[in-house]
Amino acid sequence: MHHANHFYGHAHVLARYAGLGDGHPPRINGYVQHGWNIGDGLAPGHPYAEGTPSLLWSEQTRRRAWSVGRRNVTVIGAPFGYLLAMRPEPQSPPQRAGTIWYPFHGWEGQHVEGDHDRLIAQIRDTEPGPVTVCLYWHEHRMRRVRRRYENAGFRVICHGYRGHWWSGTDPDFLDRQLTELRRHARVASNRLTSAVFYGIAAGCEPAVYGNPMVLADEDPTFGGTARIRRQWPELHGEQVHLPTAVEIARAELGVDHRYPPAALRELLGWTAAVHKEEA
Repeated sequence: MHHANHFYGHAHVLARYAGLGDGHPPRINGYVQHGWNIGDGLAPGHPYAEGTPSLLWSEQTRRRAWSVGRRNVTVIGAPFGYLLAMRPEPQSPPQRAGTIWYPFHGWEGQHVEGDHDRLIAQIRDTEPGPVTVCLYWHEHRMRRVRRRYENAGFRVICHGYRGHWWSGTDPDFLDRQLTELRRHARVASNRLTSAVFYGIAAGCEPAVYGNPMVLADEDPTFGGTARIRRQWPELHGEQVHLPTAVEIARAELGVDHRYPPAALRELLGWTAAVHKEEA
């Protein structure tokens, strides 16, 4: 299995939905898109074995993949959508309060550069209620970054470790994220990212504002933040029209492309694993 299939516990979520339980998921026959992006579903420079299936979130991504020469592509929807199917919101949900805010982050290979103090001031001026700042594990372990948000009076959390090269994957990452999103009335970030779309799907009002910051050696192949702001202007601002945001999020997460469990097992090459368990 390609190691990116384990990021954020995606393979584990799909295995649970497919009826394979909470154990180590079998090898997936293909590359699962591991985050929302504006390219072909794979990160720029992502290693790719020619002919291997790309399992993408949305029809829009499938068309972009086709336009750059990828042919073995299938739309399955985002793993987060499968989690929502397994964890529908209760009929009498608890009262939501405040905002969960996701500052743009770096990763093992690239650090993010930006003015956190300026961003904190803007968050304070904008958000009407208590603020939870969710830092990516990379920034959360940086004391100088984490302390800035803590000293500003924000609740600071981290959903867990994404995992890397088949090591350290947190199978409960998305479950933890969904639980936090459902505690909040708003979800916000300084860039349009997976977390914003997840928040919309989980019932939050979205906002995208503030300095988008800069990723070291950021790859401009697909147009970067300038293109994102041009193509999705409706999702940028301190207040966003919610019905429009919901419609866009459903499309970008491929909610309507979610496979039933048996069909998903067949697509991912897991039918034999089920027969083995039944035997």
